[in-house]
Amino acid sequence: MNYLAHAYLSPGGPEVLTGNMISDFVKGRSQYDYPAAIQQGIRLHRNIDQFTDAHAATREAKQVFRPAYRLYAGAFVDVVYDHFLANDRQHFASDEALFSFTQQAYAALSSQQAWLPNPFAAMLQPMQQHNWLYNYQHAWGIEKSFGGLVYRSRYLSESATAFALFQQHYALLRQCYDAFMPDVQQLVANLINEV
Repeated sequence: MNYLAHAYLSPGGPEVLTGNMISDFVKGRSQYDYPAAIQQGIRLHRNIDQFTDAHAATREAKQVFRPAYRLYAGAFVDVVYDHFLANDRQHFASDEALFSFTQQAYAALSSQQAWLPNPFAAMLQPMQQHNWLYNYQHAWGIEKSFGGLVYRSRYLSESATAFALFQQHYALLRQCYDAFMPDVQQLVANLINEV
């Protein structure tokens, strides 16, 4: 799952959301340097990622990108899942509801500014300014997100192929998201009081 999904799958207040969003920037035992609720969010994120990678629907979706991008296939699927979540009217009844959620997420993260790792804090400003979470709903937002993924990677050189594959296999990828989303929601419901 990518940023929108991790924000959405964060019951329990701004601390859990912050932990869920910053987890990729927190390595090893440094997670214990954070308050308990942020640690809960960090563990929640890691459980979500492990579940996502092992899910049959995600494995199927990765096959769309694997021939061209190999080990990075999962990163592209994460972004694709955010696109379908942003457009899922079961979760966001309207554009206004999605926009409102994104503003609440940015406010929650800003309220925890002291706990944001420097790389995430630096990324939050452009994320909010260009409203990445909201713009995942648009194909152009996904195209830009794919480009950002390649820019941050060490071994990738282009994202045009990924965007073409996204468009070509749109219906299949949507089916994978539809099969996956209820299961990850159930996982979070089961975990939130345990992690």
